[in-house]
Amino acid sequence: MPYPLNTPLGRFGIETVEEGLDGCVATIPAAGLLNPLTGHPTVAPLAMLVDHIGGLINHARRGPQEWTVSSELSLEVAPGAAEAVASAASEPIRGIARPLGRKGQAALGLCELSIGGEVLATATVRSFYIVVPDSLALWTEEPGGSLPGTRLDQLMAVEVGETGGAGAVLVQRDDAVLNNLVGTVHGGVSSMGLELVGSAALNTDTAVEPYNTASLRVNFLRPFHGGADAHYRAKSIHAGRSSGVAEAEAVGADGRVALLARVTAYR
Repeated sequence: MPYPLNTPLGRFGIETVEEGLDGCVATIPAAGLLNPLTGHPTVAPLAMLVDHIGGLINHARRGPQEWTVSSELSLEVAPGAAEAVASAASEPIRGIARPLGRKGQAALGLCELSIGGEVLATATVRSFYIVVPDSLALWTEEPGGSLPGTRLDQLMAVEVGETGGAGAVLVQRDDAVLNNLVGTVHGGVSSMGLELVGSAALNTDTAVEPYNTASLRVNFLRPFHGGADAHYRAKSIHAGRSSGVAEAEAVGADGRVALLARVTAYR
């Protein structure tokens, strides 16, 4: 099932193949998408797909008058994943999600992502249950909308920001198409932003072999609104001979940190 272009899922070409209590399957095209800060192929779209299918399998288990809010996303990336995505020009990434354990106040979804039969990553999404919000909107099911471009920065409505000489920054512009049903930036979009700045903070020296993202761990602290001074920022906290670690934040339009993340990468 494809989605209209004026929704976050439609903007990134996600199609849901299967949806149910026992499993969810969806795809996302990712070939040719580059990190706007480094120009390198990126695994960031994996986070967009994980947020969708992991959240979907948790959402499928909700009870009457319950809604889900994601609280954690964890992505473990196999070596060579970025190259595999970049070389599979006509084939989308396929994600499968299943429930892990019992449903309680929260639920956990387990995901596996692959392309052409090659496993790229495993991931989990943890969601907790709340009462259905009064302000809940509905995404349109009618075909509509247009793409702002084909580059990842255009799709995400981000632009490279000033860092003052340290770290990496992407500014998150306000774009209603990128919002979820409660009017905040979609969790998959913000998770992508955190991976992009985290990877860029580690890859500042173009003369050496780049670090490749091996894991991304995201904590969703509060709603993240784009526009005004909203941005993603990251700094390197370790850059060794073979591995590096960066810490990243998403800072909302209100100036408060909305998401935290840690990116671990290897050469």
